[in-house]
Amino acid sequence: MARTIDQIRASKLPSNMMQFAARGALQVPAAENIEILVYLARNNKVFGELARMTLAGWDENASRAAAADPQTPAEVLDYFISPDNLRPALLPALLENPTVAEGKVIKLALSASRETIEAMLKSARVRSLSGVLEALRSSPHLKKEEGEDLAKLLNANTSPAIAEIAAPEDEPAAAIGTESLSTPESAEELVDDGAVSAYINDHLHDIEVEGEKPFKAVGGIVDLLGENYFPVTENPEAPPPAAPAAAAPKPPAAVKKPPVEAKRENALQKISHLDVKGRIQLALKGNKEERSLLIRDGTKVVALAVLEAPKLSDGEVEKFASQKNVLEAVLRQIPLKRRFMKNYIVVRNMVANPRTPLDLGLGLMKNLLIADLKNLSANKEVSETIRKLALKMYKQKLDVANKK
Repeated sequence: MARTIDQIRASKLPSNMMQFAARGALQVPAAENIEILVYLARNNKVFGELARMTLAGWDENASRAAAADPQTPAEVLDYFISPDNLRPALLPALLENPTVAEGKVIKLALSASRETIEAMLKSARVRSLSGVLEALRSSPHLKKEEGEDLAKLLNANTSPAIAEIAAPEDEPAAAIGTESLSTPESAEELVDDGAVSAYINDHLHDIEVEGEKPFKAVGGIVDLLGENYFPVTENPEAPPPAAPAAAAPKPPAAVKKPPVEAKRENALQKISHLDVKGRIQLALKGNKEERSLLIRDGTKVVALAVLEAPKLSDGEVEKFASQKNVLEAVLRQIPLKRRFMKNYIVVRNMVANPRTPLDLGLGLMKNLLIADLKNLSANKEVSETIRKLALKMYKQKLDVANKK
C-alpha cells in the first residue's frame, strides 16, 4: 500500500486532504507527517506557506527526534538545517547526525549567528570537519580566542594525515614541509566548493530534468547584453586583403610566421560551452560579470543558484530586483531571503518592477516610504492595481503625518 507522501508526490490527494496535510493533521506516523510537511513547504505553491508555518511550530521533541535520526530522509534534514528554517533547539542534534552532509553544515557556517557559532563549536562532529572549521574562521562573529582554537583544530585534523600520504617511501613524513601539501589555496575556495556540493545535492532532480539544456538568456542575447557588447574584431587567422598586383612586394624567401595566439573567451562564450552543472558551479563560484549573465539563464535551477552565491553583493541583488528579463522564479525567490529583505532598495525595486508577480508586489508595498509610494502611484509601467493601492497608501500615510 502506497504511503501518503507518495500519493501527495503523485498529486492524488484531493484539495481538502492537502490542506489537512499542510496543517499536519493527517493520521500518519509522526516521521511521515514531518516528511509530508517538508515536501509541501519546498514544492507546493498553494499549501507551501501553511506547511512552513506548521513546521515552525511543530512539537519540539518530535522534531528533535527526526533531526537526530540517521534514517530521516535527507530532504527533511536539509530543510531543518537550512539557515532560513533553522530552529536553535534542533541544531545540536542536526550537527551530530552523520546523514547531514558536510556541505550543508558549511553553508550554515557561512551565515552563522553568534548563537549558532557557539553551538557549532560544542559539536564533536563539527570539530572534526575541516571544511566547516574553515568556513567558521571566515565569520565576522568569531571571537579571537575561538579563531585560535579553530586554527589548532585544523592543524591537528589535516597535517598528520596529509603528511603521511604525501611522504615518499624513502623519505620520512617529518621531512615534508607544509608548503608541499596539496590543499585548497584558501578557506574561500573550500567554502565555495562546499556551497556547490550543497546546492547540487539539493537540486539533483531538477538538474536531471534539465539534462544538457544549453544557456539561453531570458529576452534573448541582444536584449541581454546590448547591441554594442560584441566588438568587431579582425580574425587573426584570416589572410590580409590582397593588394594590387603592381604594388605587391615580393615576400622574403624565408620568413617564419609568428605563432597565432589563442583567442581569449569572454564571459558569454565561456558560459555557452557549459552544461547545466557547469553553469551552476560558475553561478556559485564565478565573478560579478558571470553572475549578471547567469541570473538571466532560462534554466531555473541555474538562475536560482546565483542567489545562493557566497560572494553575491547587496548591490547585485538590488539590480536583479529591478530587472525585467529574469524568470519569475528569481523574483519569487528574492523575498524568501531575510538578508535581501533587510535592504530597502531591494524591496523598493521589487515593487516597482513590472515583472514582479502581483501578489508579491502587493505584499511588499506596506514597507515603502511615503515618497516612494507617491512615485509608484504615477509609474505607468506597473499594473493599475499597484498604482491605485500605492495612491491609497500614500494618502493614508500623508494624513497620518499631517496629524502629528
